[in-house]
Amino acid sequence: MTSSEIRPQDPSPIKACTISRDVQNFDLLIEDMETVLGESWGDLGFSEALGFFNQPESDSMEFVAIAIDDTDEDELTLLSEIITLAKSRGISVILIAEDVSPAVLHQLLRQGADEFVPYPLPENELQAAIERIRKREEQAAFTGTPFADTNVPGDGILLAVQAIAGGTGATTLAVNLAWELATVEKEDPPRVCILDMGLQTGTVATYLDLPRRDVVYEMWSDTDSMDDDIFKQALMSHEDKLWVLTAPPDILPLDMITNEDVERVLEMARSRFDYVIVDMPGTMVQWTETVLNAAQIYFTTLELDMRSAQNALRLKRALTAEELPVEKLRFCLNKAPKFTDISGKSRVKRMAESLEISIEVQLPDGGRPVVQAADHGAPLASAAAKNPLRKEISKLARSLHELGNSETEEAA
Repeated sequence: MTSSEIRPQDPSPIKACTISRDVQNFDLLIEDMETVLGESWGDLGFSEALGFFNQPESDSMEFVAIAIDDTDEDELTLLSEIITLAKSRGISVILIAEDVSPAVLHQLLRQGADEFVPYPLPENELQAAIERIRKREEQAAFTGTPFADTNVPGDGILLAVQAIAGGTGATTLAVNLAWELATVEKEDPPRVCILDMGLQTGTVATYLDLPRRDVVYEMWSDTDSMDDDIFKQALMSHEDKLWVLTAPPDILPLDMITNEDVERVLEMARSRFDYVIVDMPGTMVQWTETVLNAAQIYFTTLELDMRSAQNALRLKRALTAEELPVEKLRFCLNKAPKFTDISGKSRVKRMAESLEISIEVQLPDGGRPVVQAADHGAPLASAAAKNPLRKEISKLARSLHELGNSETEEAA
């Protein structure tokens, strides 16, 4: 479909259009637009787009897909103008880009583009981007959305979770604690966000069945320019209740981000949400100190074995040597012994005494349903509500929420 077909007498209302120098250079985009919209879309050139947005025919437009490649980078001013005008008319913008520099992408995202999709288009990604836009528009209709008020103070409660050894259930705890907090109240649920800081092997996206998007990398690569819109674009929601910053789609070095990058993202998240859960990488990095200092509680998961005991001792020693707030650590025993396991209880006591720590949270072994829930991308509350591990995490979430409410009341 060409731009000549966008006219008042056209019997089919135009729901969307592509905007490009030459849409024939993006044949996969043409195919996807036809698959998603049939005949209800058109195509415009860059110069035609500005005039079209001022015509009545644009009133029915839901979104535009601006397709660019590296040869269009000189048109940055015009592209920014197109995005600004589209947003002023309430039209969403999807940016389709091939071989475009990060600086240009970042500028266009800051200008107000709602979604970024790389070209060649991954399978079904255009449809997914459209659905994310529609979902955000539905969420924006509610006053409780975290982006309804741009002047919320940065006072959200920050809770971090880190494994003391591999396989001790840190991500399981982080994801399910975030979900339990997000659903702890029916009438006025708190706003909750989970940040996956595992830039290499983070799996929060897998545990919640969410795609990993390049826009997350774009956000981390230039936090200096990050604003409310860019942060919002990097987030995804799980069942309209929990907001998620997933790990990037590709494995990245942990030192790619700095203390300053992490500070900016944490401050942005705390200004938008009542609770921010940070799923930390298993490795200690330069910005671990930043998260530890910012967190109210730093959960550390371990198991009843020698590797966990040795690592816990090394962690305490390292934090003490650097004069970091070791008192913020809350040790969580994964696969804790059952109530009737007297021998196991005795081993837990001896471990705590020998390490001179307090094991304040004991998480029971949830068995196979825990793995199955993660594989299906669903919290335990949805996949296995009666699971003993889910019940313990739910109890922990309620106690944290009650503590948070009482501190808020005292401050008031």
